[in-house]
Amino acid sequence: MKKNIPLEEGDYYITPEGYKCFTEQYHLKRGYCCESGCRHCPYGYNKSTNSIRKSN
Repeated sequence: MKKNIPLEEGDYYITPEGYKCFTEQYHLKRGYCCESGCRHCPYGYNKSTNSIRKSN
């Protein structure tokens, strides 16, 4: 079950189109990659290859 993470300042910003865009700070706080191709994904997910870049 996914846990509800309260939003804090710096967790997201509003794009010029009016969408909420989560920052790297939020993704790290969440603790996993959702594999949606997020703009600020700290896990290195590549939507076109459906793979996560492994860090050293």
